[in-house]
Amino acid sequence: MSLPICNREEAAGQLMQIAQVLSAKGWLPATSGNLSVLMQKEPLLMAVTASGVDKEFLRQDDIVVVDQDCQVVGGTTHRKPSYETQIHRLIYDLTDAGAVLHVHTVFNNLVGVYAKDGWLKLRSIELIKAFGVWEEDAEIVIPVVDNFADIAELTQHAANRLKLGKLLVPGLLLRTHGIYVWGKTWQEAKKHLQAFEFLFEYLVHAGGELPNPVTRE
Repeated sequence: MSLPICNREEAAGQLMQIAQVLSAKGWLPATSGNLSVLMQKEPLLMAVTASGVDKEFLRQDDIVVVDQDCQVVGGTTHRKPSYETQIHRLIYDLTDAGAVLHVHTVFNNLVGVYAKDGWLKLRSIELIKAFGVWEEDAEIVIPVVDNFADIAELTQHAANRLKLGKLLVPGLLLRTHGIYVWGKTWQEAKKHLQAFEFLFEYLVHAGGELPNPVTRE
């Protein structure tokens, strides 16, 4: 058993704070998206937004605590956790994430058309550095999965794609749906999300064309 990372009140405070930040950017429209923070690694406990709540006005009662089986064990027990809680659990199982953010934006819906064979390539764009990649003409690939309606099927495809990608970047794109992003803290996850959204907007405006590598005479 691992030591608790935070209690429910602390986790709820973090989620309400990040929900306000992302709502202000318009990244959680029409009650969409879901957010979670890790409360304990083993056995797993996480605080996650309940299904169908307006994140712009997120309250403590809109947050539930779930276990490894995605069953509600604390918080507002009559509320259902987000339908996609299984994806959050998967990310906590496979990574050292302390927070997971899932948002739907215009650009992360549009950019999936540029993915090939389940990967979206980005190269030679400054904000790639947000992921700790500092090489000149750095390149990253983001895992992409189709938006399966069945959550068990979606989770399995996500697991397969993440394991193939060896978790090189803290993101998973669902084609024409949204993105999951994670970090060790919600602040780091927010930084990663901002970087992804900048990169996606760039690629859409560029019509899918990546910058040419640096050349020297």
